[in-house]
Amino acid sequence: MARIILFNKPYGVLSQFTSEDGHPGLKEFIPFPGVYAAGRLDADSEGLLILTDDGALQHRLADPRHKLPKTYWAQVEGAPDEAALAPLRRPMDLGDFVSRPARARVMAEPAGLWPRDPPVRFRKAIPTAWIEIQLTEGKNRQVRRMTAKAGFPTLRLVRAAVGGYELGDMLPGEWREVAGPAPRP
Repeated sequence: MARIILFNKPYGVLSQFTSEDGHPGLKEFIPFPGVYAAGRLDADSEGLLILTDDGALQHRLADPRHKLPKTYWAQVEGAPDEAALAPLRRPMDLGDFVSRPARARVMAEPAGLWPRDPPVRFRKAIPTAWIEIQLTEGKNRQVRRMTAKAGFPTLRLVRAAVGGYELGDMLPGEWREVAGPAPRP
């Protein structure tokens, strides 16, 4: 049976086992040899990272051809309303590729969200808001690029779910092992 580890990747941690450029790697947190990340999160993104020792599962979770939904919570600069999110819900030309339409909605700050270390910089004159974005692809820095192009730069990004796997109440640096196939999204 495949080993599946759900990990809440802290800010500043790499999605690889080796440390690099002063950023810790996964080996600082995950005590299992032979598991590998199914997908990536940038060092400055937080949240759900799935690790497994099953190559086929790793491929299915990470490959955009499988259109597995990935849900992100983005704290953005500004105060978008539903109409301002319309560009995210259509294909968006980001220069090197055109994104698939995303699901996007304004949301309250996620319940139980931990403080980020280091804290997000705030400017008194510019409000912030939270939006939930669901993609069925995962290109490099895609959420950040999309929100910036829509006029609402991302200040903080947390991945909350991949398919049926959810972050739940894990704090940064915590992990849990799950059994069996992922629940359906």
